[in-house]
Amino acid sequence: MRKKQNLILQPVLKWAGGKRQLLAQLEKYFPDKFTKYYEPFIGGGAVLFHLQPKKAVINDYNEDLINLYKCIKDNLEELIDKLKYYETKNDSESFYKIRGIDRTEEYKKWTSVERAARLIYLNRTCYNGLFRMNSAGQFNSPYGFYKNPCICNEPVLRAMSKYFNENDIEFRTGDFEEACKDASKGSFVYLDPPYDQYDEQLNFVGYTKEGFTRDDQTRLKKMCDKLIEKGCYVMISNSKTPFIVNLYSDTTKYITYTINTVNARRNINSNAKKRGDVEEVLIIGKLDIEE
Repeated sequence: MRKKQNLILQPVLKWAGGKRQLLAQLEKYFPDKFTKYYEPFIGGGAVLFHLQPKKAVINDYNEDLINLYKCIKDNLEELIDKLKYYETKNDSESFYKIRGIDRTEEYKKWTSVERAARLIYLNRTCYNGLFRMNSAGQFNSPYGFYKNPCICNEPVLRAMSKYFNENDIEFRTGDFEEACKDASKGSFVYLDPPYDQYDEQLNFVGYTKEGFTRDDQTRLKKMCDKLIEKGCYVMISNSKTPFIVNLYSDTTKYITYTINTVNARRNINSNAKKRGDVEEVLIIGKLDIEE
């Protein structure tokens, strides 16, 4: 793999579908050079923190997640102080009290830093790192009963803040199409959307209350076509379902997609029987026009 500029820089959150373990497999498909990096489903940010581009747009529909990254950039010391306080709250009574705050009027008065610290605390202490929201947009994962969870990873937080402040990193929150609207020729767009699931697995409630449907998957593919036509480098990760394979097998006269199988081990699932080794796809789009 290419040498990282800052080896400490890595995700601060546990994240279902995170790409840290797959970087060695993904590395050979990254473009050698690109002008600007776009990641409209940033999640834990493993690819971003591996590539460490100087210019990037990161986006997520989860507003609390983007708020966290903004606080790491702009309010680091206050965030660290709050996380050190939360290190004394690793018990089930504290967990459920803090988890339940978003069901109250009090939560509406919380500062951005208070919300960011709560997100890290819940993520590091909940069961199996399962970041999950119910239909009302409320965090609903159970307590994890971990002895010594890393709630305040100060070296990583400081490395992340330094990276955000020393480079041109723009934070956006909203729909993926809006996030990529200004991507131009030479940009690298990496798309890691909520994965398509087999019909019998469609019981997972995702990271936002709206969810991500197969209509959204189809809309995402159409956006990829447009990005490739503009001259962007496009890479998509997803699950290896018949729907996704068929979707990206539908090529045009000038656009083709290469579907590569990668092996991953997934340990985050509410059903233990569905954890373990799985096949995913890494899809590379290409514009087949001779210049």
